[in-house]
Order: sequence, then structure tokens, then C-alpha cells
Amino acid sequence: MAEAGTGFLEQLKSCIVWSWTYLWTLWFFIMLFLVYILRVPLKINDNLTTVSMFLNTLTPKFYVALTGTSSLISGLILIFEWWYFRKYGTSFIEQVSVSHLRPLLGGVDNSAPSAASAAGGDADSNRQSVSECKVWRNPLNLFRGAEYNRYTWVTGREPLTYYDMNLSAQDHQTFFTCDTDHLRPADAIMQKAWRERNPQARISAAHEPFLIWEMPLCATAYILLAEEEATTIVEAEKLFKQALKAGEGCYRRSQQLQHHGAQYEAQHRRDTNVLVYIKRRLAMCARKLGRTREAVKMMRDLMKEFPLLSMFNIHENLLEALLELQAYADVQAVLAKYDDISLPKSATICYTAALLKARAVSDKFSPEAASRRGLSTAEMNAVEAIHRAVEFNPHVPKYLLEMKSLILPPEHILKRGDSEAIAYAFFHLQHWKRVEGALNLLHCTWEGTFRMIPYPLEKGHLFYPYPICTETADRELLPSFHEVSVYPKKELPFFILFTAGLCSFTAMLALLTHQFPELMGVFAKAFLSTLFAPLNFVMEKVESILPSSLWHQLTRI
Repeated sequence: MAEAGTGFLEQLKSCIVWSWTYLWTLWFFIMLFLVYILRVPLKINDNLTTVSMFLNTLTPKFYVALTGTSSLISGLILIFEWWYFRKYGTSFIEQVSVSHLRPLLGGVDNSAPSAASAAGGDADSNRQSVSECKVWRNPLNLFRGAEYNRYTWVTGREPLTYYDMNLSAQDHQTFFTCDTDHLRPADAIMQKAWRERNPQARISAAHEPFLIWEMPLCATAYILLAEEEATTIVEAEKLFKQALKAGEGCYRRSQQLQHHGAQYEAQHRRDTNVLVYIKRRLAMCARKLGRTREAVKMMRDLMKEFPLLSMFNIHENLLEALLELQAYADVQAVLAKYDDISLPKSATICYTAALLKARAVSDKFSPEAASRRGLSTAEMNAVEAIHRAVEFNPHVPKYLLEMKSLILPPEHILKRGDSEAIAYAFFHLQHWKRVEGALNLLHCTWEGTFRMIPYPLEKGHLFYPYPICTETADRELLPSFHEVSVYPKKELPFFILFTAGLCSFTAMLALLTHQFPELMGVFAKAFLSTLFAPLNFVMEKVESILPSSLWHQLTRI
């Protein structure tokens, strides 16, 4: 019975909503008709005459003040709307209309079969949004002490945001700590050190006398000093080599005990993460110091020893080092393994694949010749690879073509976002420049991608639709002095354009009324008479059809 009553109420509500949505024009004409019928008792004609006489007695100063005030108010609304749009990416008036007025006017989606399915759909969309906006550790992140801090000393700018450094602190606590740290005093102290927000406090914790005595047993202390205290890559490499000795010893001991219980298994997992991190950073030190072949060997050995630890994305470090050696066949072999439809993509994978295909044709590519004879098969493959890469991350070409200035890459990136584009271009721009004609081919073809992608971006072409949350996440990851690249370019909301036009129009009227009061008075009267001419014509026709004493006849009835 209750379900039947609820169904009846839903049907009644839907009928009311439908009537408000489609029959409002009929209701509007009915109201106009009633106003016309009641014009005599309501004394509408007398009131209109009184208003017209009052308006005729007003001086031009009143109209100047009226239009000036309108211009000022609309200007203030325009400034607020523009500020709100620049900060939040949407119009305040539109947001209020959608959030508050639309439900009152019945703007509800009735296509959902039930409340449960609607809730499930919301949950699915939320999960999709979270997965799209997941922040990843930058596999090529720089060293804080040797690179980020040196940039701060030279420029006085902070290249890392608090949000980015906080994510790094969470990563360190996840990878370098476990529940058994209290069994080893040095690890217990380092567990507190990783939680310190102040860099000097973290470094001081690594230098505590008791901790120094247990240094050979605590690889994470060396990691912290190498990352944050070492001012050169050479110093960082020395500390990482010391960390490697301590980490290998801890790894061998925990490997023997990993099957003795959940505690030992967690400790072994932590020691594995520490060892992989140290070896990867040592390979990056070798790469930065010019020992590229040694770095490639270390990365290959690390990937063979720990094939399941894909979260560090060591293959991206390997791709960059192989490109430096110009070992393009080895690069293609790595791409064949990791550029798979079942594996997550990245800008490094997509743009490296495009670079290899562009390398085969870029030295002889000419846009004029291609327009005359058409694209060859190899050129078509290269263009399609560039389109694929641009669709995955449309921010990269502007950095590769040096249309936007580069900054130091953050420690975390958002895939398909501006942060990932900066991280890729920072390390791979030199590889594109090394391939003759590659940047020219990219310059001639990258913008053609946007003609292939549906707009609005409800559907993607080769990938999922471009996520709408990248701008917000990138603003948290990138420093404030960097202008975040936004895709797709947001069009100005209607209300900003409307208020801008209204402000300009009323300001012009105020100026003209102040300069030419008599002429503007004549123009205003002519405009009003022209505006009300159709209404007067309709009124005369209605008067000829309906008798003027209709109201009195209705009262007699």
C-alpha cells in the first residue's frame, strides 16, 4: 500500500514538473489574458498614464545617474564573475543556477530506473574520477638537496609545492617503514623522521648520535641524507652506495625469515622496497654523471631481479637512458614489452613510440611535398603515432616546440596532465632535437589531433575521454609561478559575456545622455514608441473584438 502511495506521488510530481516544463507558455498567455480582462478594476490604464507622466518630468540627470549606476553594478558583477572563473573554472551565476534553481524548477533526471541504480551510478562515476585523477610518483624525479634546493638558492623560488612534498612524505612512510620498526631503534627513529615536515628536522634526526652508531644497519637514514642533505650528485651517490651496503644486509636477513610470520613478511617487503629504491637512485646518479651505459646495465639488472615491482616504473628511466645512447633498437624492444593495450600508458611510452616512427621519415619530410603527393605509408604511421601521443597528453607539444617555458618537474605527476608533460619534456626534449626533422614533423601535425577527437569530450578516439579533473590536480602539484596548461580551452561563460556587454552598453548610454541630453531624450521616446507599437496594435485589435464592458457583463452574470 505504501509503495502504491509512493508511486502515485512520484507520478503526480512528474506531471507537475512536465507541466512547468512544457506548459509555461500557455500559462503565461492565460495570465496576460486575465490581466487584460481585469485592466478596468485594476486601473491599469490610469497607472500607466501616471507612470508615463512621471517619466516625462524626470530630468536627464536622472537618466545619467540610472545608466551610470547600472554600469557600475554590472561592472562589479563582471569583475567578480571573471575572478571566480579564473579561480574555479566556472561561472558563479551558472553554478548557483544549476545547483539551486534547477532542482526547484524540476531539472531532475528521470531516466534512472531506481534510486539504488542511481546511487550505484554515482559511485561508479566517483570511482572513475578518482582513478583518472590518481597522482603517480615521478620516475625521473630530481634530488632535493642536489637539484631542487640549488634552484631555490639561485632563484629564490620554491620549485615544489607543499602538496607535492606531503605526497612524498606519505610515499616514504609507505615504502620505508613497517610495523616492526620498533624492534630496531634506528628504524624507530627514522619512522619519526619521515613524518617531520621540516627538512632540517628530518636531517637532524638522521644525524642523532644514537642513530649514527647504528648507521650500518639503517639504510633509510642514508637515503634521507642522500636525498636532502647532499648538495651534489657525487655526494648523493656516495651516500647511496653506503645505503646499498646496509640495505643488502637487511634484505638478506629478512629474506631468510620472511616465511616465519606476517611480521617478518612485512619487514621483508619493506627491505625489498628500500633496496630497489637505492639501486634505482644509484642508476640515476650514474646517468646524471655521464656513465649512461653503466646506468642502463643497473636498470636492466634491477628489472630482472625484481620484475614484479612495476610501481617504480623503472622502464621509463631505462627508455630515457637508451635514447641518450641512441640505441633505438633497444628502445623499440622495451616499447614492445610495455606499450601493450593491457598496461597503463604514459607520456613517455606514447611520445617515445611517436619519436621512433617519426625518426624513419622526419629527415626527408616536407609539408609542401606531402600536400602535393600525399603521405606515404611510413609518414602516415608517424602522423598517426603523433596523433595518438597528443590525444593521450595534449600539453606536451607546446613544451617540445618551446612554445611554453619549462620548469623543474615535480616529484609527483598526474597522467595526461600538465605535470606529466613538464616531466617528460624536461628530460626528452634533447632526444627530439637530436632526431633531425622530428620537431618539424611534430609542429606540422600535432594540431590535427584535435579535429579527430569528438567535442565536447564525452568520447575519446583512441583513449578514454580526457579527464576534467587535471587542472585542479596540476594546480596543487605545480608551483604558483607556473601558468598551468589547460585542455580543453575553457570558453568564457555566457554570464561573463552578458555582464561585459551590459556594462559597456550602460556606460555608453550614461556618457551619451550626459553629453547629449536632448538628443538622447528624443531617441529614447522614439525607441519606446517603436517598442510598444506591436503591443498597442494587438490591444487595438483585441478592443475591436471584445466589448469594453465585458467585465461589467461578467459581474452581472
